[in-house]
Amino acid sequence: METIAPLWLWVTFGGIVLVSLFVDFVVLKKQGSHDIGVKEALNWSLVWISLSFLFNGLFWWAVRDATGSTEMANTKSLEFLTGYLIEKSLAVDNIFVFLLIFTYFAVPTHFQKRVLMIGIIGAIVLRTIMILVGGWLLAEFHWILYVFGAFLILTGIKMWWAAGKEPDLNDNPALKLLRKLLPVSKHYDGEKFWTVENGKRIATPLFMVICLIALTDVIFAVDSIPAIFAITKDPFIVLTSNVFAILGLRAMYFLLAAVANKFHLLNYGLAVILVFIGTKMSLIDVYKIPVHVSLGVVAGILAFTMLLSLRTTPVRIKE
Repeated sequence: METIAPLWLWVTFGGIVLVSLFVDFVVLKKQGSHDIGVKEALNWSLVWISLSFLFNGLFWWAVRDATGSTEMANTKSLEFLTGYLIEKSLAVDNIFVFLLIFTYFAVPTHFQKRVLMIGIIGAIVLRTIMILVGGWLLAEFHWILYVFGAFLILTGIKMWWAAGKEPDLNDNPALKLLRKLLPVSKHYDGEKFWTVENGKRIATPLFMVICLIALTDVIFAVDSIPAIFAITKDPFIVLTSNVFAILGLRAMYFLLAAVANKFHLLNYGLAVILVFIGTKMSLIDVYKIPVHVSLGVVAGILAFTMLLSLRTTPVRIKE
C-alpha cells in the first residue's frame, strides 16, 4: 500500500484526531447532557467542515513540497475532497437510520449526544481496520476492483428501490440477535449502559442503541469505503477523508434531524451516486474517469436532489 503522504503528515493527522476527540469527550463533557439545538449543531458542523478544508490545504502543500509538482498536489487534493464529499453524502443515509433507532427506543435527546460520541470512536477504529484491509486487498488482488464495483452498483439499485419506503426496525436481524443474547431493562437508568434489576445486572436500552449504532456504521462503511477506493488507491486519502467526515457526524446528525423530512429525495441521489462510483470502478482498466469529473457528478447529484426535495412533497410508502 503506497501513499504519497510524508510521515510527518501522518503524525499531524493523528494529532488532529486526538485533539478533536479530546474536545468532544473532555471539553464538551463539562456541558453535561443537554439538548443540542439547530444553531449549536450548525456552528459545530461549520467548525468540522472548516477543519477538513484546512487539512486538505495542508495536504496540498505537503504533496507539492514532496513532489515539486503543483499538478500532482491539485490531483491529490481533489481526490481527498471527492472522497470527503462521498463519505459525507453517504453519512446522510446513515444519520436517517440513527434517527430511526433513537425514535424506536425513545432515547431522550439529551442522552443522544453521548451515544453518538462513543459511536464516533468505534467508527474510527473499525473503519481504520477496514481501510487498511481493503487497501491491502486492492494492492494484492487487482480483480477485486470489479467485485467492489459490482457490489456498489447492486447496492445503489437496492437503495433506489428502498427509497421512499418506511423501514421497520422490528425486522432488523441485528436487533433480534441482541435481544436473544442480552437481557434488557425496559427503562433507562440515566446515561448508564448497565443497571441492576431483581439483583441481576442487565443492559439498559441505551446499551442496545450503542450496539445498533455500531453495527449500522459498519454496514454503511462497507458501501462508502469501496466508493472512495474507486476515486483513489492511496490509503492515506481514503482514511483521512473518511475520518474527517466521521468527526463531524455528531453535529451533522443534530442538524439533519431537524430538517430530515425536507430532503426526502436524497436517498435516490445517493443511489445514483453509488451506481456511478461502481461503474467508474468497473471501468477502471477501460477508461479512467478524471477525478474532477467525479467530484462534479457527485456534487451535482447531491445539489439536484436536495433542491428537488425542497420543491416537492414527501410521500412515504409502507413496506
